[in-house]
Amino acid sequence: MSKYLYTAKNVAGTPRSGEIDATNERDLAMQLRGDGFIVTSIERLEEKAGKISINFLDRLQGVSLKEKLFFTRNLSVMISSGLTIARSLSNLSVQTENKHFREVLEKIYKDVQKGVTFSDALAKYPAIFNDLFVNMVRVGEIGGTLDDSLDIITVQMEKEHELSSKVRGAMIYPAVIVFAMCVVGVIMLTYILPQIMGVFGDMEVELPATTMFIIHLSDALKNHGILIAIGLIGGVVLIKVAASTDVGKKAMSFTLLKMPVLKNIVIKVNCARFARIYSSLLHSGVSVVEALNIVSNTLSNTFFKDAIMEGRNKVQRGIELSSIIGEYPKIFPVIFAQMIKVGEETGKTEDMMKKLAEFYEEEVNQITKNLSSIIEPVLMLLIGSAVGFFAVAMLTPMYSVLENI
Repeated sequence: MSKYLYTAKNVAGTPRSGEIDATNERDLAMQLRGDGFIVTSIERLEEKAGKISINFLDRLQGVSLKEKLFFTRNLSVMISSGLTIARSLSNLSVQTENKHFREVLEKIYKDVQKGVTFSDALAKYPAIFNDLFVNMVRVGEIGGTLDDSLDIITVQMEKEHELSSKVRGAMIYPAVIVFAMCVVGVIMLTYILPQIMGVFGDMEVELPATTMFIIHLSDALKNHGILIAIGLIGGVVLIKVAASTDVGKKAMSFTLLKMPVLKNIVIKVNCARFARIYSSLLHSGVSVVEALNIVSNTLSNTFFKDAIMEGRNKVQRGIELSSIIGEYPKIFPVIFAQMIKVGEETGKTEDMMKKLAEFYEEEVNQITKNLSSIIEPVLMLLIGSAVGFFAVAMLTPMYSVLENI
């Protein structure tokens, strides 16, 4: 079996393109003819020695979604204006402020100048350009609609940026409050408490367990503060490294899907991304199987990835996508599968997925708006408990002394 890149059209002139596994070109043509499509071009893809890996340096020197969005939007405008890809890349590399991204664009420009296809040049940098980006560009190159493909990628990235910004914005407030609490707590334990402890020493009374706990905590921070800080930083780095492994990703995905507040956000964000990306790929003429393969490599939650990959395998055997999605009610809401089924029955799956994307994007918007009102009383309770515990621990010995007097 070999992998082929193809473009085809049906009787109505609707285009389709993508990658497909076939024994030979004749077998590929027969497969597509069975779906009602006539092949217009076929290109055999060379077998790669292995998947391009993301090296450690590329992980550190990240390129923000905002920078990639700026690049994609401007590239689309330049190409639609008649500029060549090479000239557009040259212009954009000069405008790019991120040094690492500028170097990558310059390398891509040199590859394109040597005759390498734009999609293949992008595929060398998976840390920056994911499977969706590369495959959409490849589809545009084959069909001669690169500017349209870039427009679709731009819309997708804008929606993704909007979603991530809302979720991140909802988390900033509690993160700032918790950080401020920790800073105040450290100051209290290392500078203020030691002065009070001298008073306790003069009292010559038995201190309660709560007071002793705070005193031991204060001593630990004062005498071993640097070691504790190094341990915390090391723990964060260790968690981050562990989260990048397959086991770590699965554990993180499982944890997020079990947390009461975050569970709803994770499900709706992944449903919105799945629907938006799948709709965009179908609109570009990518086959259902290849679209599901691309989507599975784009989503971050492993449970969604596994479900969609399993769906891809079953779709190849002729099972409807709605039936497959319905087998995962814990991660895909019932309405999601029902709406896909309606799209399949009416032949408007692409439009239905677009509506689902808009619906779940709005749901995420509402959840993030309400999140602050939910988190605020929880934070107040947490702060009040911490202050109350500290006050009780400090005042209890004093009341004991007063009673003895």
